[in-house]
Amino acid sequence: MLHSFLLKDCKFVSNLKGMKRTIIKIDENKCTGCGLCVSGCHEGALQLIDGKAVMISELYCDGLGACIGECPENAITLEEREAEAYSETETMKRLVLKGENVIVAHLQHLLDCKQKELFDEGICFLQENKIPVPAIFAKAQTPPTAPVHSGCPGSRAMSFDKVSSNTVQEQESELRQWPVQLHLLSPQAPYLQGADLLIAADCTAFSVGNFHSKFLKGKRLAIACPKLDQGREIYIEKIRSMIDDSHINSITVMIMEVPCCGGLLHIVKTAVESASRKVPVKLIVVGLEGNVLKEEWI
Repeated sequence: MLHSFLLKDCKFVSNLKGMKRTIIKIDENKCTGCGLCVSGCHEGALQLIDGKAVMISELYCDGLGACIGECPENAITLEEREAEAYSETETMKRLVLKGENVIVAHLQHLLDCKQKELFDEGICFLQENKIPVPAIFAKAQTPPTAPVHSGCPGSRAMSFDKVSSNTVQEQESELRQWPVQLHLLSPQAPYLQGADLLIAADCTAFSVGNFHSKFLKGKRLAIACPKLDQGREIYIEKIRSMIDDSHINSITVMIMEVPCCGGLLHIVKTAVESASRKVPVKLIVVGLEGNVLKEEWI
């Protein structure tokens, strides 16, 4: 029985006043009501109402963007605006009523996003209200203290400790054309005729050490950022034209593991579906430390 939701000893007091922070924005014109974002939001900030995804309260949106990767229509983006501060306490009040599995999913989500203070606040809430802490977290150590980040996982500050090799090996560039930014590329450029095209998220080349020798060699390159670039429809039309007019042979989409990066894959899929020719598409997903997490034809 939940006799009290007041935190007595914890010093986590949520600011419920308006503040400028990162929060999701839903484009109702693009939303098809598939509900994938609702299931992807552990905090329960989203519901389907009249066939559209709706944020029921800013208090429950942590701004971490897990729902973005679930949306197949690119209808969800992150924006910085005046909004009520996210409240872990208010969120936990609702989640505990849904059972242990929901609590576990939510707390694991906070750990995955390195939200140590919010995780500790959630655990403290359970303890103060005499609710059993799930066994998976009972003896778990929380992540090392780090600056709290309330925005997209892709912009979270992180550092990787790696041992540098003393051997200096100069690698030859495999770039065989210019320009490379998708906005600047002409879809009818001669070098695209019958080419294998690599469409890479901006960050991939800086994350993967052997980007040129393993992934770019033998291909033409287009780079883009689905989060920061403007003109999604322009990108779709350019890629469609490359398929139909330049008769490109294949497309490899290379993205980072962060949720917002999945938008580049949606752009390519939409372009392929609108083209009269069919070309094979390979997906490569890169981890934040440069390791390849997935490589498959889709």
